[in-house]
Amino acid sequence: MSKTIKRLLFAALICVTANVSALQLLPNAPQEYVVVKGDTLWDISARYTNNPWKWPEIWYQNPQISNPHLIFPGDVIGLVTIDGQTRVSVVSRGDASRTVKLSPGMVKLQPTARIESIESAIPAIPAGAIRSYLREHRVVDGEILRNSPRILSGVDDHLLMGAGSSVYARGDFKLHNANAFGIFRQGQLYKDPETDEILGLEAIDIGLARVIARDDDIATIELDRTYQQVAVGDVLLPTEDRELVTQFFPKSPEHKVVGQILAVSGGVSQVGQFDVVVLNRGERDYLEPGDVLVINKAGAVVFDRVADEKVRMPEERAGTMMVFRTFEKLSYALIMRATRPLRVGDKFVNP
Repeated sequence: MSKTIKRLLFAALICVTANVSALQLLPNAPQEYVVVKGDTLWDISARYTNNPWKWPEIWYQNPQISNPHLIFPGDVIGLVTIDGQTRVSVVSRGDASRTVKLSPGMVKLQPTARIESIESAIPAIPAGAIRSYLREHRVVDGEILRNSPRILSGVDDHLLMGAGSSVYARGDFKLHNANAFGIFRQGQLYKDPETDEILGLEAIDIGLARVIARDDDIATIELDRTYQQVAVGDVLLPTEDRELVTQFFPKSPEHKVVGQILAVSGGVSQVGQFDVVVLNRGERDYLEPGDVLVINKAGAVVFDRVADEKVRMPEERAGTMMVFRTFEKLSYALIMRATRPLRVGDKFVNP
């Protein structure tokens, strides 16, 4: 079963009333809340439960509302009683998506027809925090990067080039049989801290280019778009034809997973809320975008005076994160909550 089908199935599941016996609403959950621009599904979920990724278990989808799994600014979220159980639902739609109003004892249909933009719906997590990692980063095998064509020089011997410039590149262009390339710069090499296995080499997206002339293994390249200055030694990779996932459905992983945080954005060691981290687990470990993981910190080491020895205390829960992009051997995740200082090397498990 493809990942796209799995995501569609999960989207359909959240429209079905689920068993809520294992999940309770917070005692101070608001009776009503008006969604504002900048909200996320995670934020709103956290107003009603301590386990935001279990939102579908308390969420009642009114089938009379068009696109009930999408929430827009101006929508009113509130508590409703369904079959004797208190649930959370869209009580009324705002101007951005008004089609139905849910009133006590009745459902009133509005005599209007609207086209609702998915792009205007609030995201599951802060989109700005991960946008560059969806577009500008790729994890590849080191051998692929070493054998790919590379920027040799600028046409005018410039060392740094920008959009609109022409450059020379050298490599086996026949191997790729393509005219459009992404320009990448070698980033960090990731190794598993437990096994020393090479998990992948990060390639940072610099821009887009196209081949305008070839002479054996030398090609003249036109830089169509650049996100930063192109430098001698940057490599060319064929553009990817991949689905860009922007809609996430937070959930618990379907399989047991245990791993470590390998790195954090910015090259620092400390980790905070909305930081992007690299995990040493990926698609081969059955991780998928939307999977939520719990971060555990190693317990402190204390001295037992009676036994005259050092003892490490049990691990303690220190935060949660959500996977938003996966590769074969590693993944990118966004820190959603940090209750204690987090660091590279902290472990993660299923929630």
